[in-house]
Amino acid sequence: MKTKKELKKEYKEMKFTMGVFQIRNTVNNKIFIESSNDLNAIWNRHRFQLNFGNHPNDDLQKEWKEFGEDKFSYEILGEIKHTETVTDYSKEIKLLEAMYIEELQPFDERGYHKRSKK
Repeated sequence: MKTKKELKKEYKEMKFTMGVFQIRNTVNNKIFIESSNDLNAIWNRHRFQLNFGNHPNDDLQKEWKEFGEDKFSYEILGEIKHTETVTDYSKEIKLLEAMYIEELQPFDERGYHKRSKK
């Protein structure tokens, strides 16, 4: 049986799929864009929050309740590949997310994001 220390070390060495995803309303094509260091787990978290009515994005939550889960899709927009030299990918992931938000403009009738006040 492995020790807690060994299990912790193994977990830290695991290579998760990371990058940017969108949740798309298939009725009106509005999108919600976000990034994650574990693209396989993030969809479960968002679905759980949306199904229990406590998602942080109020507009997405409202339409999830109105249209139902089957009217939404989870789509990976871009992935960041693991390399031998990088150990902290958080900057790369956020940069990729910003690029997709800039390109797809998920604001107003196109998405669930709020424009930042400058």
